[in-house]
Amino acid sequence: MISRADLESLDRADPLARFRGELDLPEGIVYLDGNSLGPLTRRARERVREVVEGQWGRDLIRSWNLHGWIDLPRRVGDRIASLIGAEPGEVIAADSTSIDLFKLAAAALEVRAGAVLSERCNFPTDLYVLQGLARLLGAPGARGPELRYLDSRDELAPALRAGGVALVVLTHVDYRSGELWDLAEATRLVHEAGALALWDLSHSAGAVPVDLGGAGADLAVGCGYKYLNGGPGAPAFLYVARRWQEALRSPLQGWLGHAAPFAFEPEYRPAPGIERFQCGTPPVLSLAALDAALELFEGVGLAGLRAKSMALGDRFLELVDQECAGLGLEVACPRDSERRGSQVSLRHPEGYAIVQALIARGVIGDFRAPDVLRFGLAPLYLRFVDLWEAVRHLRAVLETGEWDRPEHRRRAPVT
Repeated sequence: MISRADLESLDRADPLARFRGELDLPEGIVYLDGNSLGPLTRRARERVREVVEGQWGRDLIRSWNLHGWIDLPRRVGDRIASLIGAEPGEVIAADSTSIDLFKLAAAALEVRAGAVLSERCNFPTDLYVLQGLARLLGAPGARGPELRYLDSRDELAPALRAGGVALVVLTHVDYRSGELWDLAEATRLVHEAGALALWDLSHSAGAVPVDLGGAGADLAVGCGYKYLNGGPGAPAFLYVARRWQEALRSPLQGWLGHAAPFAFEPEYRPAPGIERFQCGTPPVLSLAALDAALELFEGVGLAGLRAKSMALGDRFLELVDQECAGLGLEVACPRDSERRGSQVSLRHPEGYAIVQALIARGVIGDFRAPDVLRFGLAPLYLRFVDLWEAVRHLRAVLETGEWDRPEHRRRAPVT
Protein backbone atom coordinates (compact mmCIF):
# COMPACT_ATOMS: atom_id res chain seq x y z
CA MET A 1 0.00 0.00 0.00
CA ILE A 2 1.19 3.49 -0.89
CA SER A 3 0.44 6.29 1.56
CA ARG A 4 0.53 10.04 1.12
CA ALA A 5 3.44 10.07 3.58
CA ASP A 6 5.38 7.73 1.27
CA LEU A 7 4.98 10.19 -1.60
CA GLU A 8 5.89 13.19 0.54
CA SER A 9 9.09 11.35 1.46
CA LEU A 10 9.92 10.88 -2.22
CA ASP A 11 9.39 14.60 -2.79
CA ARG A 12 11.78 15.51 0.01
CA ALA A 13 14.49 13.34 -1.61
CA ASP A 14 13.78 14.57 -5.16
CA PRO A 15 16.90 16.23 -6.68
CA LEU A 16 14.67 17.99 -9.25
CA ALA A 17 12.41 19.60 -6.63
CA ARG A 18 14.28 22.91 -6.90
CA PHE A 19 13.08 23.40 -10.47
CA ARG A 20 9.39 23.56 -9.55
CA GLY A 21 9.82 27.14 -8.35
CA GLU A 22 11.01 28.13 -11.81
CA LEU A 23 7.54 27.50 -13.24
CA ASP A 24 4.53 29.70 -12.62
CA LEU A 25 2.04 27.02 -11.58
CA PRO A 26 -1.33 28.20 -10.20
CA GLU A 27 -2.12 27.38 -6.59
CA GLY A 28 -4.55 24.53 -6.06
CA ILE A 29 -3.99 22.99 -9.49
CA VAL A 30 -2.57 19.52 -10.16
CA TYR A 31 -1.22 19.95 -13.66
CA LEU A 32 -1.00 16.68 -15.58
CA ASP A 33 -1.16 18.10 -19.11
CA GLY A 34 2.41 19.16 -19.76
CA ASN A 35 2.41 16.69 -22.65
CA SER A 36 -0.04 19.06 -24.38
CA LEU A 37 1.09 22.45 -23.09
CA GLY A 38 3.90 23.11 -20.67
CA PRO A 39 3.33 25.77 -18.00
CA LEU A 40 4.73 29.27 -18.07
CA THR A 41 8.31 29.57 -16.87
CA ARG A 42 9.31 32.64 -14.92
CA ARG A 43 12.31 33.09 -17.21
CA ALA A 44 10.09 33.13 -20.30
CA ARG A 45 7.86 35.78 -18.78
CA GLU A 46 10.81 38.03 -18.03
CA ARG A 47 12.47 37.41 -21.39
CA VAL A 48 9.33 38.23 -23.38
CA ARG A 49 8.83 41.40 -21.34
CA GLU A 50 12.39 42.47 -22.11
CA VAL A 51 12.03 41.67 -25.82
CA VAL A 52 8.71 43.53 -26.07
CA GLU A 53 9.50 46.56 -23.95
CA GLY A 54 13.24 46.89 -24.40
CA GLN A 55 14.26 45.38 -27.69
CA TRP A 56 11.14 45.90 -29.82
CA GLY A 57 9.92 48.95 -27.91
CA ARG A 58 13.23 50.78 -27.60
CA ASP A 59 15.57 49.44 -30.25
CA LEU A 60 12.99 48.67 -32.94
CA ILE A 61 14.33 47.13 -36.14
CA ARG A 62 17.91 47.57 -34.96
CA SER A 63 17.30 44.56 -32.71
CA TRP A 64 17.75 42.12 -35.60
CA ASN A 65 21.46 42.93 -35.37
CA LEU A 66 21.80 44.52 -31.95
CA HIS A 67 20.13 41.69 -30.05
CA GLY A 68 20.74 38.88 -32.51
CA TRP A 69 17.12 38.21 -33.44
CA ILE A 70 18.24 36.84 -36.80
CA ASP A 71 20.26 34.11 -35.08
CA LEU A 72 17.51 32.91 -32.73
CA PRO A 73 16.44 29.88 -34.84
CA ARG A 74 19.98 28.50 -34.79
CA ARG A 75 20.65 29.37 -31.13
CA VAL A 76 17.42 27.78 -29.95
CA GLY A 77 18.10 24.79 -32.19
CA ASP A 78 21.48 24.28 -30.56
CA ARG A 79 19.87 24.30 -27.11
CA ILE A 80 17.41 21.63 -28.22
CA ALA A 81 20.22 19.62 -29.83
CA SER A 82 21.72 18.96 -26.41
CA LEU A 83 18.43 17.31 -25.32
CA ILE A 84 18.04 14.97 -28.29
CA GLY A 85 21.54 13.65 -28.88
CA ALA A 86 22.37 15.98 -31.76
CA GLU A 87 25.37 18.19 -32.45
CA PRO A 88 25.36 21.98 -32.71
CA GLY A 89 24.33 22.92 -36.23
CA GLU A 90 22.06 19.89 -36.71
CA VAL A 91 18.86 21.40 -35.31
CA ILE A 92 16.95 24.56 -36.18
CA ALA A 93 13.83 25.99 -34.54
CA ALA A 94 11.29 26.95 -37.18
CA ASP A 95 7.65 26.76 -38.22
CA SER A 96 5.31 24.10 -36.81
CA THR A 97 5.80 20.37 -36.44
CA SER A 98 3.45 19.73 -39.37
CA ILE A 99 5.33 22.09 -41.69
CA ASP A 100 8.70 20.72 -40.60
CA LEU A 101 7.50 17.18 -41.22
CA PHE A 102 6.38 18.17 -44.71
CA LYS A 103 9.74 19.79 -45.45
CA LEU A 104 11.79 16.81 -44.33
CA ALA A 105 9.58 14.12 -45.85
CA ALA A 106 9.56 15.92 -49.21
CA ALA A 107 13.33 16.42 -49.09
CA ALA A 108 13.87 12.73 -48.29
CA LEU A 109 11.65 11.56 -51.13
CA GLU A 110 13.65 13.67 -53.55
CA VAL A 111 16.77 11.60 -52.84
CA ARG A 112 15.10 8.22 -52.24
CA ALA A 113 12.33 6.85 -54.44
CA GLY A 114 9.83 4.45 -52.97
CA ALA A 115 7.01 4.01 -50.50
CA VAL A 116 6.47 5.85 -47.23
CA LEU A 117 5.82 3.66 -44.20
CA SER A 118 4.16 4.82 -40.99
CA GLU A 119 1.86 3.55 -38.24
CA ARG A 120 -1.88 3.65 -38.78
CA CYS A 121 -2.16 4.90 -35.18
CA ASN A 122 0.41 7.66 -35.68
CA PHE A 123 -0.59 11.18 -34.67
CA PRO A 124 -3.14 12.22 -37.30
CA THR A 125 -1.36 15.36 -38.47
CA ASP A 126 1.66 13.26 -39.42
CA LEU A 127 -0.55 11.01 -41.52
CA TYR A 128 -2.41 13.95 -43.05
CA VAL A 129 0.87 15.62 -44.06
CA LEU A 130 2.12 12.41 -45.67
CA GLN A 131 -1.19 11.90 -47.47
CA GLY A 132 -1.11 15.47 -48.76
CA LEU A 133 2.50 15.11 -49.86
CA ALA A 134 1.68 11.90 -51.74
CA ARG A 135 -1.15 13.67 -53.52
CA LEU A 136 1.09 16.62 -54.37
CA LEU A 137 3.83 14.39 -55.77
CA GLY A 138 1.20 12.50 -57.72
CA ALA A 139 0.26 15.59 -59.74
CA PRO A 140 -0.61 15.13 -63.45
CA GLY A 141 2.19 13.28 -65.21
CA ALA A 142 3.71 11.95 -61.98
CA ARG A 143 3.01 9.05 -59.65
CA GLY A 144 3.04 9.86 -55.97
CA PRO A 145 4.70 7.60 -53.40
CA GLU A 146 2.67 4.72 -52.03
CA LEU A 147 1.68 5.08 -48.38
CA ARG A 148 1.93 1.91 -46.32
CA TYR A 149 0.76 1.46 -42.73
CA LEU A 150 1.76 -0.69 -39.79
CA ASP A 151 -1.11 -2.03 -37.69
CA SER A 152 1.28 -3.15 -34.97
CA ARG A 153 4.91 -2.56 -34.12
CA ASP A 154 5.73 -6.20 -34.76
CA GLU A 155 5.03 -5.55 -38.43
CA LEU A 156 7.97 -3.15 -38.91
CA ALA A 157 10.62 -5.74 -39.80
CA PRO A 158 8.38 -7.74 -42.20
CA ALA A 159 7.15 -4.53 -43.85
CA LEU A 160 10.73 -3.44 -44.47
CA ARG A 161 11.74 -6.87 -45.77
CA ALA A 162 8.93 -6.62 -48.33
CA GLY A 163 11.07 -3.96 -50.02
CA GLY A 164 10.39 -0.74 -51.85
CA VAL A 165 10.34 1.53 -48.78
CA ALA A 166 12.13 4.87 -49.09
CA LEU A 167 11.09 6.64 -45.89
CA VAL A 168 9.82 5.49 -42.50
CA VAL A 169 8.01 8.07 -40.35
CA LEU A 170 7.47 7.06 -36.72
CA THR A 171 6.63 8.87 -33.49
CA HIS A 172 9.01 8.01 -30.66
CA VAL A 173 6.28 8.11 -27.96
CA ASP A 174 2.74 7.21 -28.98
CA TYR A 175 0.45 10.15 -28.24
CA ARG A 176 -2.42 7.97 -26.95
CA SER A 177 -0.80 5.06 -25.15
CA GLY A 178 2.59 6.55 -24.31
CA GLU A 179 4.30 3.45 -25.69
CA LEU A 180 7.95 4.05 -26.47
CA TRP A 181 9.71 2.85 -29.61
CA ASP A 182 13.24 1.49 -29.34
CA LEU A 183 14.57 4.30 -31.50
CA ALA A 184 18.01 2.81 -32.07
CA GLU A 185 16.74 -0.67 -32.99
CA ALA A 186 14.00 0.64 -35.28
CA THR A 187 16.47 2.96 -37.02
CA ARG A 188 18.83 0.04 -37.54
CA LEU A 189 16.08 -1.97 -39.23
CA VAL A 190 15.16 0.99 -41.43
CA HIS A 191 18.74 1.46 -42.56
CA GLU A 192 19.21 -2.23 -43.26
CA ALA A 193 16.29 -1.92 -45.69
CA GLY A 194 17.96 1.03 -47.43
CA ALA A 195 15.39 3.57 -46.21
CA LEU A 196 15.63 6.83 -44.26
CA ALA A 197 14.26 7.23 -40.71
CA LEU A 198 12.26 10.34 -39.79
CA TRP A 199 11.27 10.54 -36.10
CA ASP A 200 8.60 12.70 -34.47
CA LEU A 201 9.90 13.64 -31.00
CA SER A 202 6.94 15.77 -29.93
CA HIS A 203 6.25 13.61 -26.85
CA SER A 204 9.90 12.88 -26.11
CA ALA A 205 12.02 16.03 -26.10
CA GLY A 206 12.41 17.38 -22.59
CA ALA A 207 11.07 14.29 -20.79
CA VAL A 208 12.62 11.19 -22.37
CA PRO A 209 16.33 10.97 -23.25
CA VAL A 210 16.86 10.79 -27.01
CA ASP A 211 20.14 9.97 -28.74
CA LEU A 212 19.62 10.67 -32.43
CA GLY A 213 23.34 10.72 -33.14
CA GLY A 214 24.02 7.47 -31.33
CA ALA A 215 21.13 5.78 -33.14
CA GLY A 216 22.29 7.07 -36.51
CA ALA A 217 18.89 8.69 -37.16
CA ASP A 218 18.57 10.68 -40.36
CA LEU A 219 15.81 13.19 -39.67
CA ALA A 220 13.54 14.31 -36.84
CA VAL A 221 10.94 16.89 -35.91
CA GLY A 222 9.38 17.96 -32.62
CA CYS A 223 7.40 20.72 -30.98
CA GLY A 224 8.43 23.36 -28.48
CA TYR A 225 5.28 23.79 -26.41
CA LYS A 226 4.93 20.45 -24.61
CA TYR A 227 7.71 19.30 -22.29
CA LEU A 228 9.99 22.13 -23.46
CA ASN A 229 7.54 24.68 -21.99
CA GLY A 230 7.93 27.16 -24.84
CA GLY A 231 4.36 28.46 -24.72
CA PRO A 232 1.20 27.96 -26.80
CA GLY A 233 2.08 27.59 -30.47
CA ALA A 234 5.81 27.76 -29.74
CA PRO A 235 8.04 27.11 -32.77
CA ALA A 236 8.83 23.52 -33.62
CA PHE A 237 12.26 22.15 -34.44
CA LEU A 238 13.75 19.94 -37.10
CA TYR A 239 16.88 17.83 -37.12
CA VAL A 240 18.93 16.87 -40.15
CA ALA A 241 22.00 14.70 -39.55
CA ARG A 242 25.06 16.54 -40.79
CA ARG A 243 25.77 13.84 -43.38
CA TRP A 244 22.48 14.71 -45.12
CA GLN A 245 22.52 18.48 -44.93
CA GLU A 246 24.11 19.23 -48.29
CA ALA A 247 22.17 16.52 -50.12
CA LEU A 248 18.67 17.49 -49.01
CA ARG A 249 16.71 20.49 -50.24
CA SER A 250 13.71 22.02 -48.58
CA PRO A 251 10.62 22.16 -50.82
CA LEU A 252 9.72 25.50 -49.17
CA GLN A 253 12.46 27.71 -50.54
CA GLY A 254 11.92 30.80 -48.43
CA TRP A 255 14.19 33.78 -48.33
CA LEU A 256 15.82 32.95 -44.99
CA GLY A 257 16.83 29.56 -46.35
CA HIS A 258 18.82 31.37 -49.07
CA ALA A 259 22.60 31.45 -48.94
CA ALA A 260 22.52 35.28 -48.86
CA PRO A 261 19.04 36.45 -47.78
CA PHE A 262 19.86 40.14 -47.87
CA ALA A 263 21.46 40.00 -51.29
CA PHE A 264 17.87 39.72 -52.59
CA GLU A 265 18.89 37.61 -55.56
CA PRO A 266 16.06 36.53 -57.89
CA GLU A 267 17.28 32.90 -58.08
CA TYR A 268 17.33 30.59 -55.08
CA ARG A 269 20.62 29.28 -53.71
CA PRO A 270 20.26 27.09 -50.60
CA ALA A 271 22.18 28.14 -47.53
CA PRO A 272 24.85 25.74 -46.33
CA GLY A 273 23.95 23.41 -43.50
CA ILE A 274 20.83 23.44 -41.39
CA GLU A 275 19.91 27.04 -42.24
CA ARG A 276 18.58 25.95 -45.65
CA PHE A 277 15.57 24.52 -43.84
CA GLN A 278 14.41 27.93 -42.69
CA CYS A 279 11.68 29.54 -44.72
CA GLY A 280 10.08 32.81 -43.61
CA THR A 281 10.82 35.44 -40.98
CA PRO A 282 11.23 33.84 -37.54
CA PRO A 283 8.63 34.63 -34.82
CA VAL A 284 10.89 36.51 -32.42
CA LEU A 285 8.56 36.70 -29.41
CA SER A 286 7.82 32.98 -29.51
CA LEU A 287 11.45 32.06 -30.04
CA ALA A 288 12.50 34.28 -27.14
CA ALA A 289 10.03 32.54 -24.82
CA LEU A 290 11.22 29.11 -25.94
CA ASP A 291 14.87 30.11 -25.61
CA ALA A 292 14.33 31.26 -22.03
CA ALA A 293 12.37 28.13 -21.10
CA LEU A 294 15.14 25.92 -22.45
CA GLU A 295 17.63 27.52 -20.06
CA LEU A 296 16.08 25.43 -17.29
CA PHE A 297 17.41 22.24 -18.82
CA GLU A 298 21.02 23.38 -18.55
CA GLY A 299 21.09 22.26 -14.92
CA VAL A 300 19.19 19.02 -15.45
CA GLY A 301 20.74 15.64 -16.13
CA LEU A 302 18.63 13.73 -18.62
CA ALA A 303 19.23 10.46 -16.78
CA GLY A 304 17.78 11.96 -13.60
CA LEU A 305 14.86 13.39 -15.54
CA ARG A 306 14.07 9.97 -16.98
CA ALA A 307 14.45 8.22 -13.64
CA LYS A 308 11.91 10.52 -12.02
CA SER A 309 9.56 10.23 -15.01
CA MET A 310 9.57 6.44 -14.71
CA ALA A 311 9.06 6.57 -10.95
CA LEU A 312 6.13 8.97 -11.32
CA GLY A 313 4.47 6.66 -13.83
CA ASP A 314 5.00 3.59 -11.68
CA ARG A 315 3.55 5.26 -8.56
CA PHE A 316 0.59 6.63 -10.53
CA LEU A 317 -0.35 3.18 -11.83
CA GLU A 318 0.10 1.63 -8.38
CA LEU A 319 -2.23 4.24 -6.90
CA VAL A 320 -4.84 3.64 -9.59
CA ASP A 321 -4.70 -0.09 -8.88
CA GLN A 322 -4.93 0.58 -5.16
CA GLU A 323 -7.65 3.23 -5.09
CA CYS A 324 -9.74 2.68 -8.23
CA ALA A 325 -10.07 -1.08 -8.51
CA GLY A 326 -13.50 -2.15 -9.74
CA LEU A 327 -14.45 1.34 -10.97
CA GLY A 328 -14.24 0.59 -14.69
CA LEU A 329 -10.78 1.88 -15.55
CA GLU A 330 -8.41 -0.01 -17.81
CA VAL A 331 -4.68 0.73 -18.09
CA ALA A 332 -3.98 1.80 -21.68
CA CYS A 333 -0.22 2.34 -21.42
CA PRO A 334 2.66 -0.07 -20.89
CA ARG A 335 3.12 -1.00 -17.25
CA ASP A 336 6.82 -1.55 -17.89
CA SER A 337 8.35 1.89 -17.37
CA GLU A 338 11.16 1.09 -19.82
CA ARG A 339 8.53 0.91 -22.58
CA ARG A 340 6.55 3.97 -21.49
CA GLY A 341 7.10 7.65 -22.21
CA SER A 342 6.40 10.35 -19.64
CA GLN A 343 2.64 9.83 -19.49
CA VAL A 344 0.05 7.44 -18.12
CA SER A 345 -3.02 6.55 -20.14
CA LEU A 346 -6.21 4.97 -18.84
CA ARG A 347 -9.30 3.84 -20.70
CA HIS A 348 -12.96 4.23 -19.76
CA PRO A 349 -16.12 4.40 -21.93
CA GLU A 350 -16.95 7.77 -20.32
CA GLY A 351 -13.40 9.07 -20.54
CA TYR A 352 -14.27 12.53 -21.84
CA ALA A 353 -16.77 13.33 -19.10
CA ILE A 354 -14.45 11.94 -16.41
CA VAL A 355 -11.62 14.20 -17.56
CA GLN A 356 -13.94 17.22 -17.56
CA ALA A 357 -15.08 16.41 -14.02
CA LEU A 358 -11.44 16.17 -12.92
CA ILE A 359 -10.62 19.51 -14.55
CA ALA A 360 -13.52 21.09 -12.65
CA ARG A 361 -11.84 19.82 -9.46
CA GLY A 362 -8.47 21.32 -10.46
CA VAL A 363 -6.85 18.13 -11.75
CA ILE A 364 -5.94 18.92 -15.34
CA GLY A 365 -5.33 16.06 -17.74
CA ASP A 366 -6.79 15.56 -21.19
CA PHE A 367 -8.79 13.17 -23.34
CA ARG A 368 -8.02 11.47 -26.62
CA ALA A 369 -10.72 9.77 -28.67
CA PRO A 370 -12.29 7.39 -28.42
CA ASP A 371 -11.91 6.64 -24.68
CA VAL A 372 -8.42 7.54 -23.39
CA LEU A 373 -7.78 9.60 -20.26
CA ARG A 374 -4.26 10.95 -20.62
CA PHE A 375 -2.03 12.26 -17.83
CA GLY A 376 1.32 13.87 -18.62
CA LEU A 377 4.00 13.40 -15.98
CA ALA A 378 6.48 16.22 -16.52
CA PRO A 379 9.34 15.39 -14.17
CA LEU A 380 10.74 18.92 -14.10
CA TYR A 381 7.94 20.24 -11.91
CA LEU A 382 5.48 17.48 -10.97
CA ARG A 383 5.56 16.30 -7.35
CA PHE A 384 4.89 12.76 -6.19
CA VAL A 385 2.24 14.04 -3.80
CA ASP A 386 0.39 15.49 -6.80
CA LEU A 387 -0.28 11.90 -7.86
CA TRP A 388 -2.03 11.23 -4.56
CA GLU A 389 -4.30 14.22 -5.06
CA ALA A 390 -5.03 13.30 -8.68
CA VAL A 391 -6.00 9.70 -7.91
CA ARG A 392 -8.01 10.77 -4.85
CA HIS A 393 -10.11 13.04 -7.07
CA LEU A 394 -10.33 10.38 -9.79
CA ARG A 395 -11.75 7.88 -7.32
CA ALA A 396 -14.31 10.39 -6.06
CA VAL A 397 -15.45 11.27 -9.57
CA LEU A 398 -15.96 7.60 -10.40
CA GLU A 399 -17.55 6.53 -7.11
CA THR A 400 -20.07 9.37 -6.98
CA GLY A 401 -20.89 9.42 -10.69
CA GLU A 402 -20.00 13.10 -10.68
CA TRP A 403 -18.88 12.80 -14.29
CA ASP A 404 -22.49 12.16 -15.35
CA ARG A 405 -23.50 15.81 -15.40
CA PRO A 406 -24.53 17.78 -18.51
CA GLU A 407 -21.68 20.28 -18.13
CA HIS A 408 -19.12 17.46 -18.13
CA ARG A 409 -20.66 15.64 -21.08
CA ARG A 410 -20.85 18.76 -23.25
CA ARG A 411 -18.03 18.56 -25.80
CA ALA A 412 -15.69 21.56 -26.03
CA PRO A 413 -13.80 22.35 -29.27
CA VAL A 414 -10.49 21.30 -27.67
CA THR A 415 -10.35 18.01 -25.76
